[in-house]
Amino acid sequence: MNGESEGLFDERLDRTIINLKMSHMSDMKPYSLSQEEWEQVITIPAVREAWGLEDDVTPSEFAGSVYGVKFKFFSGSPGYVGDLFILQGDALTGYPPMVLRRADDTLVVCTEE
Repeated sequence: MNGESEGLFDERLDRTIINLKMSHMSDMKPYSLSQEEWEQVITIPAVREAWGLEDDVTPSEFAGSVYGVKFKFFSGSPGYVGDLFILQGDALTGYPPMVLRRADDTLVVCTEE
């Protein structure tokens, strides 16, 4: 390829990549969790342990002390597509926010493993 053709090819490739990102990641805004989703969240053993939840805590009580948000997530490479939940307690500590995703209609904690 000569220099002029290479530049044209590079421009088209850049435009294609940008268009792919825009079509797959068109909804990047956060959503509030529904009452049903809060109910699912407090059944997760790791959540109960991390927040020290008593057996009688209600979804509303938990939601009142935790920042919770949901995204309609599309992985940047082959992988997960679906709801992604992020939970952050009401205090900033050395612990990172807890991230949850759906697996077979069940919420599970995302781990680094």
